[in-house]
Amino acid sequence: MWDTIARLIGRAVLVAWNSGAKMSDYYVWFKALHVIAVIAWMAGLLYLPRLFVYHCSAEAGSDKSETFKVMERRLLRAIMNPAMIASWAFGLAAAQAGDLWGDGWFHAKLVFVLALTGIHMAMAKWRHEFAADRNSRPERFYRIANEVPTVLMIVIVILVIVKPF
Repeated sequence: MWDTIARLIGRAVLVAWNSGAKMSDYYVWFKALHVIAVIAWMAGLLYLPRLFVYHCSAEAGSDKSETFKVMERRLLRAIMNPAMIASWAFGLAAAQAGDLWGDGWFHAKLVFVLALTGIHMAMAKWRHEFAADRNSRPERFYRIANEVPTVLMIVIVILVIVKPF
């Protein structure tokens, strides 16, 4: 499915490119697609650690634990990874089309989006540990980790809307 979507997006970009339109003509489209992708990415970043909290109480090898493993894998691979990639792709395209590279708020946003990407990668590592029945962290760790994407999201939204510098 994702390869079909990628081909359609690539085809649309080629059609737009060959139409002679300037990249800035597509700024609002890139921005809209970026926001859609970010919403999907954030949904996963907020839900996966919650699954980890519940997974901590499941006995390794139990049906409950195996169900969580499937849910975690599908959430990460089918939603979070593609949404993160689309967020970056459409965000960078919007930055280019909107000529945002010189704005201080945009540089700060990039730092926090890199942090969000880092927490995404950490969650992928934790999912692998759960999949191998090697989780060594307590439920409380994942409850705290669940708040990190929220804080980063708040900072990013404030930077984008307020543009303080």
